[in-house]
Amino acid sequence: MSDAAQPTAAEVRAAAEAVKTALDRHLAAVERRSGEDDPAVYEAFNQLAAAAEVYDELLYDRYDEVTPFEIPGTEDSLPPYAGPEEPNAISVLIRRDYAVAEPQRLLAQAQRVEAAEYDDGPGADQDAAGTIHGALGILFGEFEPDEIASRHKEFGLEEGDSTLWVTAADEQAEPGEWLEAPFEGVDPQRVVCRFDVSAVFDDEDGDDGDDGEDTGRSVDADELDDDLDLDEDEDLEPLDAER
Repeated sequence: MSDAAQPTAAEVRAAAEAVKTALDRHLAAVERRSGEDDPAVYEAFNQLAAAAEVYDELLYDRYDEVTPFEIPGTEDSLPPYAGPEEPNAISVLIRRDYAVAEPQRLLAQAQRVEAAEYDDGPGADQDAAGTIHGALGILFGEFEPDEIASRHKEFGLEEGDSTLWVTAADEQAEPGEWLEAPFEGVDPQRVVCRFDVSAVFDDEDGDDGDDGEDTGRSVDADELDDDLDLDEDEDLEPLDAER
């Protein structure tokens, strides 16, 4: 940043004073809050976060220094819960990200599924099992998402971030009415709870990148031959003829 664009020392000092004022307001709101989800506390939190962010940016621009505080972004935080105290129904929204870490392993597993599906010879989807997108369709069509999650290494996948939201509903949705757009129209104020898993959290904890969720998987990736010469002795979940 050029010298002409840098904030003045007075601007940095004013931003620091704004943080002090926001801290006092936040503490006062907490001390007189009327309940666990008091909107006044929520508003004071957002004001404190905004003031701290401005101060941090000006401090860095002027002095090339940062604060030791990390305040969650207000855009990512959920508003206080405003749904029914006793929901009649809930929706569980889940997103899991994967990287195709070992394409050949993925293709080999899809081909095994196809071979088991068509005992008399190659089936109609033999070409699909030879492409990445086709193999993904076969495996996710054969195995439940939770099983894919627990056995992802076996299928040549690498876990990324994931999130799970539980939202309250007045009544259960009509069958099929939300399938085309399952994540649209979610009211943040009806989110009962939320659970996030991210490599960002692992890095902050000083982990080596393993989130510790490997225990309990039915088949480890290392059990497969390095050359992916899969034989009949390897364990694979039996196919459900009704799927």
